[in-house]
Amino acid sequence: MEYKCFCDTGLLFKDCCELYLENNQKAPTALALMRSRYSAYATHNADYLLETTYISERKHYSKTEILNWATANKWQKLEILSSTENTVEFKAYFLDSNNHPQVHYEFSTFRFENGAWYYVDGKFE
Repeated sequence: MEYKCFCDTGLLFKDCCELYLENNQKAPTALALMRSRYSAYATHNADYLLETTYISERKHYSKTEILNWATANKWQKLEILSSTENTVEFKAYFLDSNNHPQVHYEFSTFRFENGAWYYVDGKFE
């Protein structure tokens, strides 16, 4: 079954984030990585989220906690507010476990190392 990608590019999932989540391709930009990480939350792919977190930052995250947060929410929409070579500002819209609409705002920083982009950290509101 073909369906649109969760990251709101308008492309089919198989032609967009699935290339990074399932086919072991590296996201070519920080923005592509951020979009694929949103899709990873929507598809409950905690392994991908940990693998694409910068190695020195992984100690701050738990696969169980990531999976719990990803599955507790219904991911609705991703809105990109701005991006540079190594930053992405976005809003992620979701319904929480009580079906209440929520918005997660973040200004994320990424790092390119050894041929791959990694999520480093984010500032939240």
